[in-house]
Amino acid sequence: MFKGLGDLANIGSAMKQVQEMGAKMQALGEELKTKRATGSSGGGLIEVEVNGLAEVLSVRIDPTLIEKRDREMIEDLLPTAFNAAQKKAKEYHAEAMQQITGGVNLPGWQDALAQMTGGASPGNPPTG
Repeated sequence: MFKGLGDLANIGSAMKQVQEMGAKMQALGEELKTKRATGSSGGGLIEVEVNGLAEVLSVRIDPTLIEKRDREMIEDLLPTAFNAAQKKAKEYHAEAMQQITGGVNLPGWQDALAQMTGGASPGNPPTG
C-alpha cells in the first residue's frame, strides 16, 4: 500500500550528508580566505594580490609608472594583473572542489560553493 515509504528512512541519512557537506564547504571557504595568489603584468610593474576567494587584498603599482603619469599604461596593465590573480584563485577553487568531491565533477557544486563561501566561485568571483 505504501511502497515508497521505505525510502523515507534514507532521507535522514541524506540530510546528515548534506549537513556534513555544508560544514566542509564552509570550512573550505574559510581556508580559501587564507590562501594568497598574485598576478602581475608589465614585467612586474603592476601586481595584484587576491585571496583564494578572488577578493582583492592589495594592488602595487611601480612608482615609475606614477612618476611618468602613464595613466593609459596603468589602465592597460591593471586588468591583466587582476585576471592573472583571479585565474590562480580559480585554480585553488578547482583543487579544493576535487578534494571535497573526490574528483567527481558534480553539477551544481560550484554554485553551492559560491553560496557557502560568500558568493565566490571559479566562474563567479565576488563582487563589491
